[in-house]
Amino acid sequence: MSYFFLQCRLERCRFRFPASAEESQALVCPRCGGEVEVVAETLKSNPARPRSVLEALTLVGLLDNIRSIHNVGSMFRSADGAGVGHLYLAGITATPEHPKLAKAALGANEDVPWSYYANGLDAVADLRANDFHLWALENVDDRKSTSSPPSGFPQKLALVVGNERAGIDPAIQRECDALLSLPMSGRKSSLNVAVAFGIALYWVRYGKLLAPIPNRESGDQHDDDGQAGEHADRDHLGRRVG
Repeated sequence: MSYFFLQCRLERCRFRFPASAEESQALVCPRCGGEVEVVAETLKSNPARPRSVLEALTLVGLLDNIRSIHNVGSMFRSADGAGVGHLYLAGITATPEHPKLAKAALGANEDVPWSYYANGLDAVADLRANDFHLWALENVDDRKSTSSPPSGFPQKLALVVGNERAGIDPAIQRECDALLSLPMSGRKSSLNVAVAFGIALYWVRYGKLLAPIPNRESGDQHDDDGQAGEHADRDHLGRRVG
């Protein structure tokens, strides 16, 4: 799908924003109402799917008592991107049958298989019966935290996340083979549960495969780098559009 980047023609504004091909036909500047022009075009394509990586590890998720529908939808989207084979939903976690979940999932709720359990411990029992190792994504004491797997990655792994406020049910956490904690360098002690789930999924699935791809020769400049710097101190930068 093609997208355009539009820019306001007024020199005192120069507001720049993306729009789809259809939207760009009738748009005016949302900041000042002036005329806009197309300054760049981008084509969104589907990334390559590394089948060998997907075959090396069967990865599933257990979402126990996630209170936010939007978080659950975001988790479905992350699960789709990381090649998660199944999501086990438990307790108050919303299922794709909820009409508001699809908006956050952007259709991923139709691609990722799922099942629902009233009690998360029943999901744990089924995972154990199918030879899954369970890793709990949870805040732990720094002395217990680790940035590497305890003994490598198992072939079948279930990543467990819990309630945004209470965390993982203690009974479920006791059943987990390992605790995985994301390091925090700021004042906050944790990330949003959907963000943390996505980071952990991609670390488990792709690990060292995540690397930047060279985009331009060293020393090259974008065409508008100079203009961006020239206008960087204008007072409209950072203002809310509305």
